[in-house]
Amino acid sequence: MRRRLALALAVAAVAATAAVPAVAADECRGLQVCLPVAGPWVVVPPSGGAPVEYELRCPLPGYVVAGVDVRLADGEIDVSFRGETGSPVAPGVTTRQALLFTARSTAPSLRPSSFRPFVGCVPTSGGGGRAQTAFTATPQGGLRPTRPLERVVVTRRVGEGRAVVRVRCPRGARLLGGAHAVAFRTETPPPARILAAVRVARSVAGGAVVARVSVAPGALEGARAELQLHAVCRKAAP
Repeated sequence: MRRRLALALAVAAVAATAAVPAVAADECRGLQVCLPVAGPWVVVPPSGGAPVEYELRCPLPGYVVAGVDVRLADGEIDVSFRGETGSPVAPGVTTRQALLFTARSTAPSLRPSSFRPFVGCVPTSGGGGRAQTAFTATPQGGLRPTRPLERVVVTRRVGEGRAVVRVRCPRGARLLGGAHAVAFRTETPPPARILAAVRVARSVAGGAVVARVSVAPGALEGARAELQLHAVCRKAAP
């Protein structure tokens, strides 16, 4: 009972900070205790462009992703998520506190589209498992995976005009590359003209991933826009 009460209070707290009414899909289906988290509508570039990556995180410490769902603006979008190796396939092993979605459009149209990610989060006393921190030889030869990559993610609201967003790797880690996604906190999929309103030029400068954002006056038509910027890093040596 105490756990359910704590979960109810957590849901209320998360919903109170949302920019739009809380909307659930099927991310909590089959889970007795579950905190639903709805992401924004993430812009998917037209077919032929690079896929877009978006991270959705459980908002409370000690929670891991146990359920996943998406909603699409059109049926020509392919969406998958990264799952970690380990057995059994389960929350805390395959998934942790954050989940990385990858989406690609297959439509012949040259217009952008969008998808909306959802995760269902469950509490865990162990923090969702622990990755190996050293290379280990197996009897069959080869090495067990050690997750040498880490991803630093920042999300910033953007408005009309110009802005610069930066993200860096932790001290001792090496920057390998970056990614970004534009998203909108709206109840329904934004039209193509809104999806194309935020222009982003991404580069690497001074050891950081830099995004230069520009939005023309009136182009957002009142929609709340966000930029999520990723730095992909090689972990520092232990």
